[in-house]
Amino acid sequence: MALVVLLRGVNVGGHRTFRPTALARQLQHLDAVNIGAAGTFVIRQPVTRAKLRAELERRLPFEAEIMICEGGDIVRLVSQDHFAGVPARADIVRFVSVLAKRARSAPRMPMTLPSSGKWLLKILARHDRFVFGAYRRHMKVIGYLGKLDELFGVPATTRNWNSITAIANVLSSGERAATAAGKHRS
Repeated sequence: MALVVLLRGVNVGGHRTFRPTALARQLQHLDAVNIGAAGTFVIRQPVTRAKLRAELERRLPFEAEIMICEGGDIVRLVSQDHFAGVPARADIVRFVSVLAKRARSAPRMPMTLPSSGKWLLKILARHDRFVFGAYRRHMKVIGYLGKLDELFGVPATTRNWNSITAIANVLSSGERAATAAGKHRS
Protein backbone atom coordinates (compact mmCIF):
# COMPACT_ATOMS: atom_id res chain seq x y z
CA MET A 1 0.00 0.00 0.00
CA ALA A 2 1.27 3.46 -0.90
CA LEU A 3 2.04 5.98 1.82
CA VAL A 4 1.58 9.75 1.79
CA VAL A 5 4.10 12.02 3.51
CA LEU A 6 3.18 15.56 4.57
CA LEU A 7 5.91 17.69 6.09
CA ARG A 8 4.83 20.45 8.43
CA GLY A 9 6.00 24.05 8.17
CA VAL A 10 8.53 23.71 5.37
CA ASN A 11 9.17 26.17 2.53
CA VAL A 12 7.07 28.82 4.31
CA GLY A 13 8.27 32.41 4.50
CA GLY A 14 11.88 31.48 3.75
CA HIS A 15 12.18 29.15 6.76
CA ARG A 16 13.17 25.49 6.64
CA THR A 17 13.55 25.63 2.88
CA PHE A 18 14.53 22.72 0.68
CA ARG A 19 13.88 21.45 -2.82
CA PRO A 20 11.13 18.81 -2.74
CA THR A 21 11.98 17.69 -6.29
CA ALA A 22 15.56 16.93 -5.18
CA LEU A 23 14.29 14.92 -2.20
CA ALA A 24 11.93 12.98 -4.47
CA ARG A 25 14.93 12.11 -6.70
CA GLN A 26 16.83 10.90 -3.62
CA LEU A 27 13.83 8.70 -2.81
CA GLN A 28 13.40 7.32 -6.32
CA HIS A 29 14.11 3.79 -5.01
CA LEU A 30 10.77 4.18 -3.17
CA ASP A 31 9.05 5.48 -6.33
CA ALA A 32 8.48 8.84 -4.63
CA VAL A 33 6.32 11.45 -6.35
CA ASN A 34 6.55 15.08 -5.24
CA ILE A 35 3.29 17.05 -5.04
CA GLY A 36 3.91 20.83 -5.04
CA ALA A 37 6.36 22.80 -2.90
CA ALA A 38 4.90 22.25 0.59
CA GLY A 39 6.65 18.96 1.33
CA THR A 40 4.05 16.46 0.13
CA PHE A 41 5.09 13.10 -1.32
CA VAL A 42 3.45 9.90 -2.47
CA ILE A 43 5.61 6.83 -1.76
CA ARG A 44 4.49 4.06 -4.10
CA GLN A 45 6.92 1.28 -3.15
CA PRO A 46 6.27 -0.78 -0.01
CA VAL A 47 8.18 0.48 3.02
CA THR A 48 7.42 0.57 6.73
CA ARG A 49 6.51 3.88 8.27
CA ALA A 50 9.49 3.62 10.62
CA LYS A 51 11.99 3.08 7.78
CA LEU A 52 10.43 5.87 5.72
CA ARG A 53 10.48 8.29 8.65
CA ALA A 54 14.15 7.44 9.39
CA GLU A 55 15.14 7.96 5.76
CA LEU A 56 13.33 11.31 5.58
CA GLU A 57 14.93 12.49 8.83
CA ARG A 58 18.35 11.51 7.49
CA ARG A 59 17.87 13.30 4.16
CA LEU A 60 16.17 16.53 5.29
CA PRO A 61 18.58 19.41 6.06
CA PHE A 62 16.58 20.30 9.21
CA GLU A 63 14.25 18.73 11.76
CA ALA A 64 10.66 18.58 10.58
CA GLU A 65 7.35 17.22 11.80
CA ILE A 66 6.55 14.31 9.48
CA MET A 67 2.96 13.13 9.04
CA ILE A 68 2.53 9.78 7.28
CA CYS A 69 -0.82 8.33 6.28
CA GLU A 70 -2.12 5.49 4.13
CA GLY A 71 -2.74 6.29 0.49
CA GLY A 72 -6.06 4.46 0.68
CA ASP A 73 -7.25 6.94 3.30
CA ILE A 74 -6.65 9.82 0.88
CA VAL A 75 -8.46 8.03 -1.95
CA ARG A 76 -11.46 7.46 0.35
CA LEU A 77 -11.46 11.14 1.39
CA VAL A 78 -11.67 12.29 -2.20
CA SER A 79 -14.56 9.93 -2.94
CA GLN A 80 -16.82 11.80 -0.47
CA ASP A 81 -18.21 15.35 -0.47
CA HIS A 82 -16.87 16.94 2.71
CA PHE A 83 -17.58 20.48 1.56
CA ALA A 84 -21.35 20.47 1.08
CA GLY A 85 -22.64 24.01 1.31
CA VAL A 86 -19.19 25.62 0.91
CA PRO A 87 -19.15 27.57 -2.35
CA ALA A 88 -16.32 26.94 -4.80
CA ARG A 89 -15.09 30.51 -5.27
CA ALA A 90 -11.72 32.13 -5.91
CA ASP A 91 -11.73 33.84 -2.49
CA ILE A 92 -12.49 30.64 -0.52
CA VAL A 93 -9.99 27.79 -0.15
CA ARG A 94 -11.12 24.30 0.81
CA PHE A 95 -8.56 22.47 2.92
CA VAL A 96 -7.73 19.30 4.80
CA SER A 97 -5.54 19.33 7.88
CA VAL A 98 -3.84 16.07 8.77
CA LEU A 99 -3.33 15.50 12.48
CA ALA A 100 -0.08 13.87 13.64
CA LYS A 101 -2.17 11.26 15.47
CA ARG A 102 -5.71 10.82 16.71
CA ALA A 103 -6.95 13.96 18.41
CA ARG A 104 -6.95 14.12 22.20
CA SER A 105 -9.76 16.64 22.09
CA ALA A 106 -12.10 18.07 19.49
CA PRO A 107 -14.10 21.25 19.35
CA ARG A 108 -17.79 21.27 18.53
CA MET A 109 -18.20 21.34 14.77
CA PRO A 110 -18.91 23.06 12.60
CA MET A 111 -17.19 26.09 14.05
CA THR A 112 -16.07 29.41 12.66
CA LEU A 113 -13.17 31.67 13.54
CA PRO A 114 -13.45 34.36 14.55
CA SER A 115 -16.54 33.39 16.50
CA SER A 116 -18.29 36.67 15.68
CA GLY A 117 -18.28 38.88 12.61
CA LYS A 118 -17.24 37.74 9.15
CA TRP A 119 -15.76 34.24 9.28
CA LEU A 120 -12.21 33.69 8.06
CA LEU A 121 -11.91 29.98 8.88
CA LYS A 122 -14.61 27.32 9.07
CA ILE A 123 -13.92 23.90 10.52
CA LEU A 124 -16.58 21.69 9.00
CA ALA A 125 -15.87 18.16 10.22
CA ARG A 126 -13.26 15.68 11.37
CA HIS A 127 -12.84 12.08 10.28
CA ASP A 128 -10.15 10.20 12.20
CA ARG A 129 -6.93 12.21 11.62
CA PHE A 130 -8.41 14.45 8.90
CA VAL A 131 -9.99 17.85 9.56
CA PHE A 132 -12.02 19.48 6.77
CA GLY A 133 -12.61 23.16 6.40
CA ALA A 134 -12.54 26.30 4.33
CA TYR A 135 -10.91 29.67 4.73
CA ARG A 136 -11.10 33.06 3.10
CA ARG A 137 -7.99 34.44 1.47
CA HIS A 138 -6.90 36.87 4.20
CA MET A 139 -3.64 37.55 6.03
CA LYS A 140 -5.11 36.67 9.44
CA VAL A 141 -6.03 33.12 8.38
CA ILE A 142 -2.54 31.72 9.05
CA GLY A 143 -3.01 32.57 12.72
CA TYR A 144 -6.34 30.76 12.84
CA LEU A 145 -4.88 27.71 11.09
CA GLY A 146 -2.17 27.73 13.75
CA LYS A 147 -4.87 27.27 16.40
CA LEU A 148 -5.78 23.83 15.04
CA ASP A 149 -2.99 22.27 17.14
CA GLU A 150 -4.52 23.78 20.27
CA LEU A 151 -8.10 22.90 19.32
CA PHE A 152 -7.30 19.22 18.60
CA GLY A 153 -4.44 18.75 21.08
CA VAL A 154 -1.96 17.44 18.48
CA PRO A 155 0.16 18.97 15.70
CA ALA A 156 -1.55 19.42 12.33
CA THR A 157 -0.40 20.26 8.82
CA THR A 158 -2.73 21.73 6.22
CA ARG A 159 -3.06 21.21 2.47
CA ASN A 160 -5.57 22.72 0.11
CA TRP A 161 -8.13 20.43 -1.46
CA ASN A 162 -6.42 20.69 -4.86
CA SER A 163 -3.29 19.13 -3.34
CA ILE A 164 -5.34 16.33 -1.80
CA THR A 165 -6.99 15.55 -5.15
CA ALA A 166 -3.56 15.63 -6.83
CA ILE A 167 -2.34 13.04 -4.30
CA ALA A 168 -5.40 10.88 -5.02
CA ASN A 169 -4.75 11.16 -8.77
CA VAL A 170 -1.15 9.98 -8.34
CA LEU A 171 -2.35 7.09 -6.16
CA SER A 172 -5.06 6.13 -8.66
CA SER A 173 -2.72 6.31 -11.64
CA GLY A 174 -0.25 4.09 -9.78
CA GLU A 175 -2.96 1.52 -9.08
CA ARG A 176 -4.08 1.56 -12.73
CA ALA A 177 -0.47 1.11 -13.88
CA ALA A 178 0.08 -1.79 -11.46
CA THR A 179 -3.19 -3.43 -12.56
CA ALA A 180 -2.25 -3.02 -16.22
CA ALA A 181 1.23 -4.45 -15.58
CA GLY A 182 -0.32 -7.44 -13.81
CA LYS A 183 -2.62 -8.11 -16.77
CA HIS A 184 0.30 -8.08 -19.18
CA ARG A 185 2.24 -10.62 -17.11
CA SER A 186 -0.44 -13.32 -17.33
